[in-house]
Amino acid sequence: MDKWGPWLHEVEVDAVGVAVVGVPLRQLLIAVGEPLVDVLAAPRGFEVEVRDVVIVDPEEESGSGRSGDFVLVIGARGRAAARLVRAAARDGAAAVAVKVDSETDARALRDTAIDCRIALLGVRPEVRWERLESFARSAVDNARLTTDADLGEALGDLFSLAQTVAAMTDGIVAIEDTASRVLAYSRSDDEVDELRRLSILGRQGPEPYLAMLREWGVYQRLRAGEDVVRLDERPDLGIRRRMAVGIHAGNQPLGTIWVQEGKRPLSEHSERALLGAARVAALQLIRQRTEATAGPRFRENLLTGLLDGLIDAQSVSDNIGADPAKPAVVVVFTLRPSDASADRSELELQRSEMTSLISVHASAYRRSALVTTIGSRVYVLLPDLPERSAVASALSLTREIVAAARQHVRARVQVGVGSAVRTLDEVAESRTEADRILDAMTHDLHAEIATISDVRAQVVISEILTVLQGNERFRDSRLAGLHEHDAEHGTDLARSLLAYLEAFGDVRAASEGLHVHPNTLRYRVRRAGEITGVDFANPTERLSAHLQLLLARRTARR
Repeated sequence: MDKWGPWLHEVEVDAVGVAVVGVPLRQLLIAVGEPLVDVLAAPRGFEVEVRDVVIVDPEEESGSGRSGDFVLVIGARGRAAARLVRAAARDGAAAVAVKVDSETDARALRDTAIDCRIALLGVRPEVRWERLESFARSAVDNARLTTDADLGEALGDLFSLAQTVAAMTDGIVAIEDTASRVLAYSRSDDEVDELRRLSILGRQGPEPYLAMLREWGVYQRLRAGEDVVRLDERPDLGIRRRMAVGIHAGNQPLGTIWVQEGKRPLSEHSERALLGAARVAALQLIRQRTEATAGPRFRENLLTGLLDGLIDAQSVSDNIGADPAKPAVVVVFTLRPSDASADRSELELQRSEMTSLISVHASAYRRSALVTTIGSRVYVLLPDLPERSAVASALSLTREIVAAARQHVRARVQVGVGSAVRTLDEVAESRTEADRILDAMTHDLHAEIATISDVRAQVVISEILTVLQGNERFRDSRLAGLHEHDAEHGTDLARSLLAYLEAFGDVRAASEGLHVHPNTLRYRVRRAGEITGVDFANPTERLSAHLQLLLARRTARR
């Protein structure tokens, strides 16, 4: 491959003989990305070359007119733009952008784009076309050299990553580039050896020691692959025991992660932690090389689109190197603050550390794993799982992460593990279930990890309450009247009735929970029956009342 690497697959010249330099769709998306567009389909992958940005409107019969164009469809929204999407594909356009107002429109257009084999970007309704055009033209006009590697997934900076690895290995960490310049290092109150001290002070390893490493063939081994290299202690040189792993993008070395042993031996999980950290560091180093400012999280955005059911699985699987026909599982993590007085910055720091920890473990477990943050939740996609033990594999990794978070992040984490789905196309179902499991776990703050089998009853009740909440016809006005009576007369009939029903009619147990005399509770239940007219001796009526009261409690808590 020549010096232009993956950027120029073929050279086109314009009318005056000037070379037309294209940019891979991947790089265009990194330059534009959210919050302007969402990737809906990329049936030919993200390396298709974009050479120009053109505008069409519904009155035009043809598409872009030239191969490699990025077509902005102005004046037609949603499914009304399907004809222009097909026309752009016939003309050889690389990608087309259309405004979409609903998920239904997005999915319909996505199917059209997949059939035509053209990349489709959904433009958000509030985005101004001139802004999108400006960003896209700038990305194409300023195409520059880059390495052929995954871009855009940077979970925290290198210093944060170094601190995470230090916690996971019980060691002292330094991240270096290929010239042995120190890029980041972990904070440590532990004993550092002379090499560590000189490297940090000089921002580079001392030359005599570097020469020795070259002589021992250490750098050659680190450049050769992902194997972890061990170096024994050298008391005569003032050097403690070390482990190291090379950071690579494909076959290209990007740097090294070093872990020095401190007062305690390195942990038994150090090799795996180093392997995952090297893969995360590779993505961060590539992004630093290719982005002057923090850009959109390309791979994370792909995962978000997949979880929301917007982007097709084939486009994502091609990008991450996963088999779309193999089982997959979605796991969702959230932080449960142990200290209610913790301020927002402290919580954000803990959440950042948790995300970094999850990323390292997931990358070590499977190269094709994806991690993204949506709101306060961190989602992990585990593709390519064994058919017979998909959930068991996901649970094993999850337990490992939770144990590490408990020890290193010093935070309480709750995790919902979705059921395994047969193919990558169905991961939105696993995500929905994982979210429901996590929602159900809010009632049991001591639970750390759950699958649907652990909380099936809670999830079923939650789904029933959601249906009730969304349909006024199913509401029982008689129970609403009970709440109105309480508000007007200062009574506590509704809460007492719910406690009675949740105790299966055990008056003594329910009254103890309410801190009232059993006779008081009997009176309240009888009075609630008189006011509502509900026959609590009828099992069906009793179940319906119970659900209505649970819905009222849920609504009040929100």
